[in-house]
Amino acid sequence: MLTRFRWLLYPLTATLGLLLIGAALALMVVLLAYPQLPSLDILTDYRPKIPLRVYSAEGELIGEFGEERRSVVPIGQVPDALKHAIIAAEDERFYQHSGIDYMGIARAALSNLTSAGRSQGASTITMQVARNFFLSSERTLRRKVYEALMAFKIENSLTKDQILQLYINQIYLGQRAYGFAAASRAYFGKNLKDISVAEAAMLAGLPKAPSKYNPVVNPKRAALRQAYVLRRMHELGYIDEATRMQSVAEPLSIRRDSSTTPSGGHLPADFVAEMARQIAVERFGDDAYALGLRVTTTIRRADQDAAIQAVRKGVFDYDRRHGYRGAETFVDMKDVSSDDDELLDDLLQDIPDAAGLNAAVVLSASPNALKVYKRGGEVLTLGADALKFAKAMLDEKAPAARRLRRGAVVRVMPDAKLGWTLAQMPEVEAALVSMDSNDGAVRALVGGFDFNRNKFNHVTQGWRQPGSSFKPFIYSAALEKGYGPATVEDDSPLVVSAGETGSQSWQPKNYDGKYDGPISLRTALAKSKNMVSIRMLRAIGPRYAQDYVSRFGFDAPRHPPYLTMALGAGSVTPWQMASAYAVFANGGYRVEPYVVSEITDNSGHVLARFTPRKAGDESLRVIDSRNAFLMDSMMQDVVRRGTATRALALKRSDLAGKTGTTNDYLDAWFCGYQPSHVAVAWIGFDSPRTLGRGETGGSAALPMWVDYMRHALKDIPQAQIPMPDGLLRIDAGHDNQGVPRSDLMYQEHLPPAPESLPEEPGGPASEGELQPGPPAQSPATIPAPAPRSPTGHIVPGEASIGLPPAVNRAIEQLPRPAG
Repeated sequence: MLTRFRWLLYPLTATLGLLLIGAALALMVVLLAYPQLPSLDILTDYRPKIPLRVYSAEGELIGEFGEERRSVVPIGQVPDALKHAIIAAEDERFYQHSGIDYMGIARAALSNLTSAGRSQGASTITMQVARNFFLSSERTLRRKVYEALMAFKIENSLTKDQILQLYINQIYLGQRAYGFAAASRAYFGKNLKDISVAEAAMLAGLPKAPSKYNPVVNPKRAALRQAYVLRRMHELGYIDEATRMQSVAEPLSIRRDSSTTPSGGHLPADFVAEMARQIAVERFGDDAYALGLRVTTTIRRADQDAAIQAVRKGVFDYDRRHGYRGAETFVDMKDVSSDDDELLDDLLQDIPDAAGLNAAVVLSASPNALKVYKRGGEVLTLGADALKFAKAMLDEKAPAARRLRRGAVVRVMPDAKLGWTLAQMPEVEAALVSMDSNDGAVRALVGGFDFNRNKFNHVTQGWRQPGSSFKPFIYSAALEKGYGPATVEDDSPLVVSAGETGSQSWQPKNYDGKYDGPISLRTALAKSKNMVSIRMLRAIGPRYAQDYVSRFGFDAPRHPPYLTMALGAGSVTPWQMASAYAVFANGGYRVEPYVVSEITDNSGHVLARFTPRKAGDESLRVIDSRNAFLMDSMMQDVVRRGTATRALALKRSDLAGKTGTTNDYLDAWFCGYQPSHVAVAWIGFDSPRTLGRGETGGSAALPMWVDYMRHALKDIPQAQIPMPDGLLRIDAGHDNQGVPRSDLMYQEHLPPAPESLPEEPGGPASEGELQPGPPAQSPATIPAPAPRSPTGHIVPGEASIGLPPAVNRAIEQLPRPAG
């Protein structure tokens, strides 16, 4: 009998022997290799690289920097929906096996034999943890053995929940996001605890192939993978059929710009985040990117939202005033077979969205309608109302290189009335910064139209001519030299010699081309009269003014001591202008603007804190409180009846500021404040060119300021700067514009009492008498003085118009001061 089955016995014996030898060899490998496995300290004392994070004053994330975006969350804070989705997608027997799922291996082997070359893996979650922490992704038998051994070791050392927690926090999920918490913010802009079942299934589908199932890059493939995960969740009893169907149908809002936003922040404050990053790296070096530092800024969420909306609206409004420029570029449509062809997303891949402007490809065009494909698969039809802006570019006679036709790349943006409307990527830039005038805390900062398109921070880096927005500092200097708001200067044409300009002779003009003759300084500032500013600067001396403006924080070398300084021909940044205007707003103190209030480590220990010095600290005083009060009063008139009357839309009586427009309309500014809150708005081109005739500070920049302040001041009660001691009221009739010349000036700048002057024949001796006034809170009424020269002498001439005749005649007898 044995002889008969000898032919079968020998092979079986040989096979059994080989199996025994293999088992022995495997045991030897295990016995030799297991002790050589790396320590699990990296898992038991998990300290991942945590990026530098930047937060608003309220604690909302606005920026994230580092090679890896990562947030570590304990397993107890992970939603059940996400745990179930991960297990359904990756390892359904995770809580049953001991690191290696033999049933899963058998199932995968069978599937691989019957799937015509499509391989199916059998890695458990534990094996993936081993691979991510200790091994490479190479596909070799040796790596697989070590992976299995490490899985056994991990399972013997950690609980299942600890292993799942490591997996959830460590796995790479695309968009530079490591871990599901970081991925939730990157893809949905949400905290992990807030995601829906549909979003959890989308995230759980990513580990298999983050690049393939990325909903930003491949939304259709991602949706298919999501549907698979939801089906598996239903099959395993984690969700019912109704939930599955509802989740499949749920529209997901994907943050399509997350791949191009360096900060990865939810609040649009990338310029602030970059400033905070630079501060942290300067203090802590490159370690700042991995230590989990938390940088808290002074930015307020609501203010920042209002600022960015104001800037974008200002840019869009300017852009529409100057017409549609045509197609952004063209793409080759020859291989596009349908309106929802996946190739269309590929054609748009290198054209990023920005600031709410979505890239789209024109599918068909007619004079009254435009059909476009928007990135992500949506086909839009824009009607005549949405195309008014671009009507000229739909005409057959439009230039071929710009005409809207099939294949043209355009921009569309949401519209409250029309749903979607045609737009274009603007060429102009704008900026806005606001700060607390009492301590310098920056409340909002928008350094440009869109950080991803242009990272140049126009608030801190944009050196531009301030134009007439610089005049208040010249007026402030004049107040210290004897001028007052009621002082009269001549607004008539003049010619300035080359010696006074520093280059060539100059014949300046008023911006509106109108000249009003002798007018008060109050009216001159309100109407932004250039001739008055130049004459006043000539009287006080350009070198004195150059030194004086430096007390506001301006760099003296950037403001050469020539008469052109009167019109803002120097260089400033919006950051400097906000700090300087705060001096007027807070009563004469220079506070340093700052944007970072605190830096803490990952455990919450304070590493650095900025404690500001506040207005009221007399060591910070840079101008007389009377000067600040008078300048505030004069700049309130700029709003009430001058070049900034658009600000009256806010229906407040405590607003002050100054418009600024440079030569040829290259820059437009508005710098203004309420006593507690300063804001500066600017608009212009990076490579200076004209904004266009009529694009003044009042028409191009002021609307942004108004839109921002409408929000920033809505809960702030009206307030006025209290009048300080040392001011007396003068009363000298009206100027030639009919404006009463009842005004205030420094008590010590009044001219000598005229009792010794000859009495006016036929008139009472008291006509020109100076009456000593009561305390400044109840100012007396006295005649207006003439202005003073830099040496303190009364200057004869047209500036004395409005004084009593006896005083005028006496002044005419005085010698003119030299120069």
